[in-house]
Amino acid sequence: MYPIPEDEAALRILLNGLTGIGPVTVRRLHDAFAGNLQAAMSASVSELMKVKGIGPTVAEVLRRRDFDVSAEQKWAADLQLRILTGIDDAWPEALAPMWDPPLALYAEGNALPPERSIAIVGSRRCTPYGLSFARRLSAELARRDWWIISGLAQGIDQAAHEGALEGGGWTAAVLGHGLDRTHPPDAWKLRRRISERGCILSEFPLGRPPDRQSFPQRNRLVAALSRCVIVIETDLAGGSLITARFALELGRPVCVLPGRVDSPASRGCHALIRDGATLITSADEILEELGEFKKVSRPAEAKTGDIHAHPWLQYFVGGEAHDADSLAIAASASPDAAAGALTLLEIEGRLIRRLDGRHELI
Repeated sequence: MYPIPEDEAALRILLNGLTGIGPVTVRRLHDAFAGNLQAAMSASVSELMKVKGIGPTVAEVLRRRDFDVSAEQKWAADLQLRILTGIDDAWPEALAPMWDPPLALYAEGNALPPERSIAIVGSRRCTPYGLSFARRLSAELARRDWWIISGLAQGIDQAAHEGALEGGGWTAAVLGHGLDRTHPPDAWKLRRRISERGCILSEFPLGRPPDRQSFPQRNRLVAALSRCVIVIETDLAGGSLITARFALELGRPVCVLPGRVDSPASRGCHALIRDGATLITSADEILEELGEFKKVSRPAEAKTGDIHAHPWLQYFVGGEAHDADSLAIAASASPDAAAGALTLLEIEGRLIRRLDGRHELI
């Protein structure tokens, strides 16, 4: 049993480190004890059990206080991490509307996400089309001074972070485990780049491994830190749907990239669109949704410069038409990559599908 910290920040770090105690439990303690968490920690087991949702196990955890705050702070300092709480000036204002804000926020890096932040999330099991769009969209938003927030997972998340960095912008990765580890392990190089142009964040104490509960909890932070959540490829059971739901609960817009109707990777996206999410195909449409500017109509014909900006278009010059197989042969690429390029360029309004199923320049 460790003593009850007199410092408010240390008290929140203690509560955050106790097994089985989360933001919802602490919110209930806060309300039951008139905002005095010191009194809550000093209460008897019987008094604690009068609080909604607190049974004997949780009450005993609170009474025992089996978490060494001093050791946690030293470990964080050794790893060059900051531990923020709601009383710090640097605490993100975007978390204020949350009913269950994190008790603490562990941060690695040179900055924290500002109000101009957009989340880009999606499936680990994505297609070349999704990866390409995520990277390009992220880079374009980054060049317009928007931070990109995602979760460092393989697939769409990593493409979003990489696109932001390639666009010369800033990005934040929110992790579902303690910052003493990196998951997936092969993302450590990308993590290091992100910490130089943004930050790595987690609400979990050091030593906490990822599990089935921690990732949904992480997803609510991704949504809360962002002005808008963009979903790029997710199946019906994907974690991105959880992020989208949290965004809607917070009043944040949800924008969704459509995909092929027969692609499992886009079934969740199409469900979101059916339920009222905004269909988007470009950065301009996202920023229009956020009220940044009015939509500007796009010219119907591809300009000469587009051929260089989109290398796939060179195979359609002179009236050439292609399906995925013929385009793959012409470009010496895989059929999957060619199919993704055809879908993306059709959505962008640069190609049109003919009655024979092949595509040509508009």
